[in-house]
Amino acid sequence: MSRRVHPLTALSVCVLVAMSAHAAERNAFYGDLHVHTHFSFDAYSFGNRNSPDVAYQYARGGAIRHPSGYVIQLDRPLDFYAVTDHGLFLGMFMAMEDPAHPLHQDPEARRYIDSHTGTLVTGRGPDLSATVSYLRDHPDPGAARSAWHEIIASAERNYEPGTLTTFIAYEYTSSHPDGGNQHRNVIFRGSEVPELPFSRIDSANPEDLWAWLDDMRAQGIEGLAIPHNSNQSLGRRFARQQESGEPLDAEYARLRMRNEPLLEVTQIKGTSETHPLLSPNDEWADFELLPLSTEMEHLRGSFARDAYLTGLEFEEKEGFNPYKFGLVAASDVHNSGSAFEESKYTSKLGLHDGTPEGRGSIPPNGAKTWDEDHVGVRRSLPYFGASGLAAVWAEENTRESIYDAFRRKETFATTGPRIRLRFFGSSGFDDEALQDAFLIAKAYEHGVPMGADLPARGSGVPQFLVWAVQDPESAKLQRVQVIKGWIEDGRPQERVYDVACSDGLEVDAESHRCPDNGAAVNLTDCSVSAGLGATQLRTLWTDPDFDRSQRAFYYVRALENPTCRWSTWDAIRAGTPPRPDLATTLQERAFSSPIWLIPERTGE
Repeated sequence: MSRRVHPLTALSVCVLVAMSAHAAERNAFYGDLHVHTHFSFDAYSFGNRNSPDVAYQYARGGAIRHPSGYVIQLDRPLDFYAVTDHGLFLGMFMAMEDPAHPLHQDPEARRYIDSHTGTLVTGRGPDLSATVSYLRDHPDPGAARSAWHEIIASAERNYEPGTLTTFIAYEYTSSHPDGGNQHRNVIFRGSEVPELPFSRIDSANPEDLWAWLDDMRAQGIEGLAIPHNSNQSLGRRFARQQESGEPLDAEYARLRMRNEPLLEVTQIKGTSETHPLLSPNDEWADFELLPLSTEMEHLRGSFARDAYLTGLEFEEKEGFNPYKFGLVAASDVHNSGSAFEESKYTSKLGLHDGTPEGRGSIPPNGAKTWDEDHVGVRRSLPYFGASGLAAVWAEENTRESIYDAFRRKETFATTGPRIRLRFFGSSGFDDEALQDAFLIAKAYEHGVPMGADLPARGSGVPQFLVWAVQDPESAKLQRVQVIKGWIEDGRPQERVYDVACSDGLEVDAESHRCPDNGAAVNLTDCSVSAGLGATQLRTLWTDPDFDRSQRAFYYVRALENPTCRWSTWDAIRAGTPPRPDLATTLQERAFSSPIWLIPERTGE
């Protein structure tokens, strides 16, 4: 396959010098790597008429129009952004609105592309599978090529190093033949990109996508894939066999990790960290979960923590780990811009859920109370969440620096707030380390950051530097936790440790839990308890159950004080009671990428 090279605009030397001032400690940058515009067949049918240029305008903090007619705008610009329109039928719906298009007057085509009434929602018009079948039989490669070239050109002209990093990207949209989400976003490092995206038309098998990425890399085109919505994969995202049914092997693990070093762990369509049935001893596991199958065969292989444990099992028994990925978050918004704040949530499906009635958070038709009929409306929309943001630790806000952070997995995910999260493992910290003005520089020098391996060597017990800083525009922090997974006697185990508490509280040595700090929410106006919580939580933590012979992973989860969920905000503004089957509050959070402990083996 040929490649297309798009030269960058000239970089400002003074900007790069300024951005590198704190390169030794790296800086936190926040962005969204999953955004749809009018070139996506579904977003167009949902009423989105915003171009990639408009999406980047939104990322800069500009005001844009929501498909429902009102204006949306961020309070703060983002640092990086990627338009990820579907490679499948890229640009086709938009092209077919042209009267000169051969399908413009086709009655069957009109059935699928009537953007004014937005019929493409399951249960409210022709279903998606029928649309896909029809358009597969009526391809328009010219529309795809034109849209792709405009996506490239928009990313190039909106790239402003030091202010906004734009990535050329798209979504590979596929599902397993027997059901289950297999979608990925493909992010390219620079201006060198393929002539056309590899899509479901080329192959529905993600393993073929990875092989294609390898082929692109051999041609000088560097890219990676980020899976999303593993919660909807019916256990197939982190399966114990290949798509063909063949067993996993070391070659498969290398292929997958070379091309999928990250996972989108939370977004509007739910959080994929873990599930209460998988982690019954984790009181915070029931967070923004879609009402999906609870069959254990569908849960296992669908969530990140379970995948980490599966990876340790393979590494213990087979010598390879196919699930050693870092974590990011994104929105998956189909309106070209997401709010990332519960109080400003506008959901993702344009005309269909751009109002509280449309997303099922208040009773329809002006009713002021809920009844049994109302509770069942709009299927999964009321369970969507306001997530999320990808965050990286990088030297500067450029494509190269941020992409390199993706590659080394020095990334973390937030459910929306711009919490800053540091996580290092080392045997070189001392009791005075937290007071050291050069703590982070020394942590890089003598330890490893999130996303890396930590070998267990010698007789020392490793310590973990955990440091979370509140988003000043969000709630204060309540606690910070370390989640550990390990293999013991050949069986996977997991445990949640609170490691730092707010308000002067201390972790109980037996339960490994902070006492409740008493933070509460007033559900009449969503005000929160004053004076409770922490602006930052920082500690050096040593695993009380450390065993240097055991494989293990550790990652950090930082929790804010409780605040109102978006559905409660909707209800309060409408003067109705919150919907009874939805959580009224939540605890926004951030997740670090893991550090993997490499055990000391006798005789090795």
